This record gives sequence, C-alpha cells and structure tokens, in this order.
Amino acid sequence: MMKTLLHLRKAFGHSMKGLRETFRNEMAFRIELTAAVILIPTALILSVSPIVRIMLVGSVFLVLIVELLNTGIETVVNRISAEQHHLSGMAKDAGSAAVFVASLNLVFVWGTVLFDLILNNY
Repeated sequence: MMKTLLHLRKAFGHSMKGLRETFRNEMAFRIELTAAVILIPTALILSVSPIVRIMLVGSVFLVLIVELLNTGIETVVNRISAEQHHLSGMAKDAGSAAVFVASLNLVFVWGTVLFDLILNNY
C-alpha cells in the first residue's frame, strides 16, 4: 500500500513538473490555458444539459491534452537530433495537425452549442 502511494506521489510530481515546464516554454499552451480559464467557467454557467456541459468542457481539455502530447513529441524529436530530417518533420507536423484538429473540434462544439442557444432564445 505504501509503495503504491509513493508511486502515485512521484507520478503526480512528474505531472506537475510537465505542466510547469510546458507552461514556461510553450506560448501556445499559455494561450490555450488562458482560453480554458475563460471557457470552462462559461460552460459551467450556460443554461445547457449536463451532457452538453461535459462536451463543452471536454473539448477544452482535449486541446490542452493534445498540446501537451505535441510538446512531448517536439521535445523528443529536438533531443534526438538538431539536424533536419524528413521523419522528424513528419512527427512534428503530425503533432501540430493533432492540435489543429482538436482546436477545430472545440470551435465546432462551442459554435454549435452557442448557435443553438442563440437560435432558441430569440
């Protein structure tokens, strides 16, 4: 039991370090986190069903999660070699594309919900 708790404590510490380092070094993450600070409370006060609220908040967290993974990919690629290589570029581009798709998802979910709220309230 103590071994498990120690493992969880260490894992939590690594997670906090990852969030801190990403926040310090990635402008995109800081921008997305700022958006999250605005969007998540907004989702909590909107007059929507619980499942819609989950979709709104989930779309925000998805962007943050994918950005963290993209940062991990970029960091590993940069650590392996500073020289230009087609496969390194593909890995970085795929990570960037994943963030883009997650962001499109956020815009679609929020746009659909807000459009519906506006349409049904007027």
